[in-house]
Amino acid sequence: MSEDNGERFKTVFEGEAKIGEVMGGFQAVRLSPEDISSPLSFQMALTRIYETLMKSIEEGPKKKYFAEVRFRDDMGNTVVISIDLGENPPLFSSDRVKARVLVELYEED
Repeated sequence: MSEDNGERFKTVFEGEAKIGEVMGGFQAVRLSPEDISSPLSFQMALTRIYETLMKSIEEGPKKKYFAEVRFRDDMGNTVVISIDLGENPPLFSSDRVKARVLVELYEED
């Protein structure tokens, strides 16, 4: 669904979300395509991940809840975004829920 309001363009995507727990600090653990482009890059990435894990263990366990939202864009590509839901579990009856994503394009003054 798209809407053109002169200077603003809005569209809404429908998708699904999977809700889960992530230990605090673990959201900083990530791999990029560059991290696996060579053996040295991979070793550097593993070192970075190890340091992040050790730091989070030292700080103690803190759980956070995240939603992994998946939807298809207008070109048919799967888009995945994450949403931080905080430290308390969301009050859904299931860990799989529907998601609606609003995208608004505009120019700043």
